[in-house]
Amino acid sequence: AYLRAFDDLFELAAGRSISRMILMEYRFSMIAAGLSAATINQRLCAIRKLVNEARENNLIDPAEAVRLTSVPGVSQSGVRLGTWLTKEEAQRLLAAVDRTELIGKRNYAILSVLCHCALRREEEASLDASLIRRREGRWVFADLIGKRGRVRTVPIPQAAKDALDEWTRAAGITSGPIFRRMRKGGVVTGFALSAWAVWEVVVTAAKAAGISHLAPHDLRRTCARLCRTAGGELEQIQALLGHEDLS
Repeated sequence: AYLRAFDDLFELAAGRSISRMILMEYRFSMIAAGLSAATINQRLCAIRKLVNEARENNLIDPAEAVRLTSVPGVSQSGVRLGTWLTKEEAQRLLAAVDRTELIGKRNYAILSVLCHCALRREEEASLDASLIRRREGRWVFADLIGKRGRVRTVPIPQAAKDALDEWTRAAGITSGPIFRRMRKGGVVTGFALSAWAVWEVVVTAAKAAGISHLAPHDLRRTCARLCRTAGGELEQIQALLGHEDLS
């Protein structure tokens, strides 16, 4: 897909040096050709990556790189990928968990962290107690290693911290994996849950709450959406999610 983006751009440029004007022309040509917003944005993203790589290797002037990467993407409307919960639906999902038993406390903490911290299920499954730290007066998952090895610090809202404390106190967890497998009879093992076990927790709670077609990643989307609704800046949400590109 990236190669196709480069080929089409160079064909349109016809030997001319790539400038912002040519990139705007390229953007317009894709719109005129009826390409989807997702395809256009993917191709522009490929070109931005190429420009940034050239800048990092001193092959292009930094000021010119800024001009080239400032070409805007195309807004996407009318397309909804996955599921977003409302605040009320998220509360209903959490309320569907029976917290009278130990496994319920664990599952409630799993859901609460997903809803409030926007972690990927693989990140959640691998959480270690050593990541929970106090930074600048608030609780965070510090130096969390996410997709492609990117490191970020994720705030832990008080509701999620309370759920974590309830689970870890009841299970006697002070170090090692936070979310652990349990044997029949409620015995907590020393082994971390798998990412698929996190998936099962979400699906089971969603069914109990009367919510269909819900996956862990949908709770990540939900957290981002509710943050934006509450007035969060896009850059803050980008940092929370660990996305490399704002688009």
